[in-house]
Amino acid sequence: MGYAHEYAAAILQRGRVPMDPADFVPNWSDGPRKTKFYPGTDSLPLPDCDYPAHADLDRGLAQDTGADDAFDLALLSGMLRDSYGLTGRRLGVQANTDLSALPYYPLANWSRGTASGGGLYPVAVHWVSGPSGPVPPGVHHYSVRHHAMRRLLTGDVTGEVRAALGDGAPGPDTDQYLVLTIKYWQNAFKYNNFSFHAVSMDLGACVQTWRLWAGARGLSVEPALWFDEERIGRLLGVDPEAEGVFAVVPLKWAGATAPAPFPSPPPVSVRHRDQERSRTVLAFDALRRMQAVTAAGATERPAPEALDPAVAHPADPDRTETALPACSPLSTDVRTALRTRRSSFGRFEAQQPIGSDQLAACLAASVAGSRIGGDTGGQRLAKLYAFVCHVDGVEPGAYEYDPDAHSLRLVKAGDPGGFLQKNYFLSNYNLEQAAAVLVPTVRTDAVLDAVGDRGYRLVNAAVGAIAQTAYTTASALGIGCGVALGFDNISYIEELGLEETGEAPLLIMMIGNERPAPADFRYEIA
Repeated sequence: MGYAHEYAAAILQRGRVPMDPADFVPNWSDGPRKTKFYPGTDSLPLPDCDYPAHADLDRGLAQDTGADDAFDLALLSGMLRDSYGLTGRRLGVQANTDLSALPYYPLANWSRGTASGGGLYPVAVHWVSGPSGPVPPGVHHYSVRHHAMRRLLTGDVTGEVRAALGDGAPGPDTDQYLVLTIKYWQNAFKYNNFSFHAVSMDLGACVQTWRLWAGARGLSVEPALWFDEERIGRLLGVDPEAEGVFAVVPLKWAGATAPAPFPSPPPVSVRHRDQERSRTVLAFDALRRMQAVTAAGATERPAPEALDPAVAHPADPDRTETALPACSPLSTDVRTALRTRRSSFGRFEAQQPIGSDQLAACLAASVAGSRIGGDTGGQRLAKLYAFVCHVDGVEPGAYEYDPDAHSLRLVKAGDPGGFLQKNYFLSNYNLEQAAAVLVPTVRTDAVLDAVGDRGYRLVNAAVGAIAQTAYTTASALGIGCGVALGFDNISYIEELGLEETGEAPLLIMMIGNERPAPADFRYEIA
């Protein structure tokens, strides 16, 4: 077994056996920026992009893989703004630990469409453009604070990206690519060795936002997770130990023709370097090892059927069934759903239950969002469980969701509120007040056995995509949502009876109505 098995076991046990370094305390005053910074580079402001009302979330979840529409600069701009760009300032009274700092401008909370663990946003987006683009070919970095592209290199290097992708890569034959990297220190300064677990979920959340946004507009986003990571990292000029290249997304571009084949250029690299804010940058052994082992098999793209042994188990037909009603329609356009998305942070109110149709919509959407497309195959790796506390028409208890029958199967009857709160480590949520707590599980060891250590990135990307889908769906339904990693995974395995199934609960997603008339402040900038 590879090292990723060992890391996955440590993650599950960390509620009982703390991961090293157990006594770690972040140096907040010397923390990194929430974005990469390239001083002295030219800036290309991005244009505005309208978003039609008919581009709703139901359409985004449908994921028409035969979509014929193509990106242009305005559509690319809109997708980046609504996913990772800053859209407004938030200052609501809530239960998170950063509340006292938010009124101060340097520590302001800027909202984004995509969720991120700890609000740290370590994913960096690079645009590698060829001759069919609207600007001279080159490599750009998306500057989230300015909603602009920073030019890092001039010249057509898309041949390098195509060569790195190799045969069998997903997406169109194009000369326009988005490359997603993760700068570990941007998250590890707070989460140390746990960082790899968190940031690989951030990757899935970002890609899933793009898939929802683009799918509702008749566009396609198909990420590649297997490619020559070393080659693309060299092109971008990143330190392969400090920054991983996690995904490449080929974009179908308006007016483009298939690029003519030509020999790959000699090795070329971006000369500009990200300027780090922190005076001291620490290295964490487990994090470095996970980057090394998941990058080592990067060129070994698995066959489409390779993940068949790791698919989610079907629901147990012998368990008592509770039929769910038709899902509430998700008629809110994706942009609005993303821009109104937020973490509830202790604002749930149990006195107003949610409807069973709202629970049904969150469950069905989350399952649909578990397939992130691209070269990961069409298999459904994740399964959903639901701890129901306050849902009209559904008795309290622990259930497994049967997506084929669109029903719940009873695992354990009774109010789960006491169990949920007892096994939550933080103080920013009262889980007893949530209407339901949804728990995605993946057979992590089976995935790693099937495709190697790089499969850990796939597992967490799928879970991150589920979390982003749940957030966006709750926003479209007008209910609250919160996602957390600070719970006792082993207790959940025992409570749900997963000891023999190999399923690992990797995060919890709380949904429910929030208290009315909250103290809140919003200032929109997009």
